[in-house]
Amino acid sequence: MEQQSALQDLKNLLVNAPSLLSVYDTLEPMLLKLFKAQRMSIFQRRMQHQDLVARFKTGNEVQEIKVPISPHSIAGYVALSQIPLIINDPYSSDELSAIHPRLKFADKFDKHSTFRTQNLICIPILNAGVLMGIMQIINKNDGAFQSADLALANKVAQTLGNKFRYELGGTSQPFDYLVHRKVIDEPTLNKFVQANPEHELLVQRLMTEKRIPEDEMGIALSVHYQVPYIGYKPDRFRLYQSNSKLNLSYLKRNFVAVVTDSTDRPTVLMAQPSNASLLMEIESALGIESYGISVALPNTILQYLGEANGGGVGPGAMDEILDEIGTSGQEADEQLDDMSDDAPAVVRLVSRILHDAKRLEASDIHIDAEKNAPTRVRMRIDGVCRDITQVPASHHNAVIARIKIMSNLNIAEKRLPQDGKLAFKLSGQVIEVRVATIPTVAGEGVVMRILSTGGALPMGKMNLSPANQQTILRMIKKPHGILLVVGPTGSGKTTTLHAVLGHINTPDKKIWTAEDPVEITQPGLQQVQVSPRIGFTFASALRAFLRADPDIILIGEMRDKETAHAGIEASLTGHLVFSTLHTNSAPETITRLLDLGIDPVNFTDACIGILAQRLVRTLCQNCKEATLATDTDMDFIKRQYGADYLPELKLVSPLMLHKPKGCEICGNTGYKGRTGVHELLSMTPALRSLVYKTAPVSQLKTQAMHDGMRTLIQDSILKVIKGDTDIAQIQMLASV
Repeated sequence: MEQQSALQDLKNLLVNAPSLLSVYDTLEPMLLKLFKAQRMSIFQRRMQHQDLVARFKTGNEVQEIKVPISPHSIAGYVALSQIPLIINDPYSSDELSAIHPRLKFADKFDKHSTFRTQNLICIPILNAGVLMGIMQIINKNDGAFQSADLALANKVAQTLGNKFRYELGGTSQPFDYLVHRKVIDEPTLNKFVQANPEHELLVQRLMTEKRIPEDEMGIALSVHYQVPYIGYKPDRFRLYQSNSKLNLSYLKRNFVAVVTDSTDRPTVLMAQPSNASLLMEIESALGIESYGISVALPNTILQYLGEANGGGVGPGAMDEILDEIGTSGQEADEQLDDMSDDAPAVVRLVSRILHDAKRLEASDIHIDAEKNAPTRVRMRIDGVCRDITQVPASHHNAVIARIKIMSNLNIAEKRLPQDGKLAFKLSGQVIEVRVATIPTVAGEGVVMRILSTGGALPMGKMNLSPANQQTILRMIKKPHGILLVVGPTGSGKTTTLHAVLGHINTPDKKIWTAEDPVEITQPGLQQVQVSPRIGFTFASALRAFLRADPDIILIGEMRDKETAHAGIEASLTGHLVFSTLHTNSAPETITRLLDLGIDPVNFTDACIGILAQRLVRTLCQNCKEATLATDTDMDFIKRQYGADYLPELKLVSPLMLHKPKGCEICGNTGYKGRTGVHELLSMTPALRSLVYKTAPVSQLKTQAMHDGMRTLIQDSILKVIKGDTDIAQIQMLASV
């Protein structure tokens, strides 16, 4: 009766308390009296962390204790295994090692005080099967702790678990968060739960039949299990390579994957992180000191393991292939150079690299040889190179040879650079890749450019400023003349030109294009692939087009004086000509063409406009944060936009800008995708007179700005104020 009364008093105390900490001074003597013990500690799980913190304890020697959930301490082991323990002598290494070979007692707290721990009960605090914390009752007054004390501790821990669940903001069932968010109603959820007792199948059916997004489901599980959620991010996470006893079939059967990121700290992904016995098996097999635990969706775990939803479709999972390569690499060094490029693992590895690059929306793949080190595979995503994986050095030559065979290159020639092209299929779509091999001191390196596929981008999605949009639409209505799009390699020139062609591509227009290579195809265009190796150059293609009754001509690039002359002449003879040039700005393009020997009078008569552009990374629309512009930001904007033009920005005070934050969607970079910034020069009478006089670039720029041109940096500032990007991304343009 006395115990029941004490337990009821405990429940009443916690129900009315705003937090456990607020009533701990009352709770502590109640529990010590109940257990007839000297001291106690209550560890609470930190939200979304793999450790415990003791803020509730007897004694003032230590203000706060943090303990990792691992077998290296008594509290950590009980948290990991969720098995209650009675320890008769914590200083007995034999007693502790019989429980777990790595179990130790943290006696540093005893050493810093006059108190000595003699015996203890350590019990997990659970709620709905999820660990909430740990309770330790220390030093029984009248001998050793008994099984009756353990039963009593279980009842106390149950009451504490309800309180901790409330304080941690958790849910009592895995999918309660979805009901709270009104993603699904409770009766419907209950029907699914009753019909699908297996957790993994239930998750899959809810997502497919109720169309619940992966992130919503992941957050729901994260809130319930109180561990972080990790989605499928192959560019950020890879399978952890270790000498563990975990085989692939065991991991798939139990929906477990061990992954790591750039920090090389392993994380155990589980569909049900509350499965303590499974976690203990994993921990024992891994044999590592430190790791994290996260929840993942069942299909995501299978993707990491090389199956489900494309993870194992086609060429196979990257890490499985590398495992296979690692096994085959245990050969004598003299045999490595003779390794066949047709070895199944090498073939699948190259295919996997290509498929991953397309899925990650990479523009380039870099396979870089390293001396006495594994080969690095990097991909350029949104303009930034990222490390993706490594290939054993023993297989570098085989990988390069495989790529050469796919590209119809000479595999025997390793001393000279070679260029070629390959194609592969992804979901029935043919993807073309431009390949360049370059010999280095460490071995041959390869760079592969993934060519764009699909139709033209609509003009409305080019993100032109309103003024530039109106001007360029006016320019392309002209019956003849030449419009140049300029910028460095990879700045989106071809995309822009095809967007323009798509806008004017009507049945009454005959349009010819000469490109190298043809990346974007459009119905209604006559598109030609030039081939300089057989003498079919841009200049010869242009001469052929003039005999084919064109209205509009696109010349992929003005690489030389001959092509530039032919393009100008074509525009003067009644054709609308589009082309590209590798120059830094619109005014510089004029001087570059004049330096090629173009007649200034002919050029100014032909030219209707020059559009310079760059690509800048855009902020992730899912996680970007609004922030107040600092004085430094305002000074940058005012200085770079120019005092004479500043009023047209109509800046408000205070000015809100945006900054990157990072989330699962953007790979925690804060940026997702790229957008164009533009500089559009119109050929006005005043500018023509300066070109006749071969005026310097500075004068041409001043006049063009007076005529309405806004520079790349000015246009990028517009994009910053609009919220597309941030100042950090446009500072590199400030010197243009």
